Amino acid sequence: MRDNDLEEKEEEFETRVIDINRVYRVRKGGRVLSFNALSAVGDGNGTIGVGFGKANEIPAAIGKSEQDAKKNLFKIPMVDGTIPHEVIGHSSATKVLLKPASPGTGIIAGSSVKVVLEVAGVRDILSKSFGSRNKINVAWATLDGLKQLKSAENVAQLRGKTVEEILDW
Repeated sequence: MRDNDLEEKEEEFETRVIDINRVYRVRKGGRVLSFNALSAVGDGNGTIGVGFGKANEIPAAIGKSEQDAKKNLFKIPMVDGTIPHEVIGHSSATKVLLKPASPGTGIIAGSSVKVVLEVAGVRDILSKSFGSRNKINVAWATLDGLKQLKSAENVAQLRGKTVEEILDW
């Protein structure tokens, strides 16, 4: 019974491959080829994870990255299909700015950012990448930005106030 429950939960997640790289190592006998893959896993309802996997074959690398992504799942707060506030994520020499957008705007973002946000279930958002545009670093920077998000309820609880006091301009 438990195995069926786990299989059903795994089917809920959508997996998208962000990037696949060929890597050569020079050995005494010649060059040895291997692959690495970066994948995003999400349920389309605010849960997201990104994982990295390395193997000698592409399908094995994708499988490992998918498993790694499922180990690193977390929930992001969303308000009407967008994020609650502006945030900047960092990874190495990459910065990604994520801004909430009004309904109907869509996802205005580059390739890695767009894949991560689509899998997470964000419908309306604006983004801009700064610095290095390496796909892997951009994906990690996007994830860093999403981890920094806080809902109004969370901020109110941290400050010891009500949500109305926080949102009252």
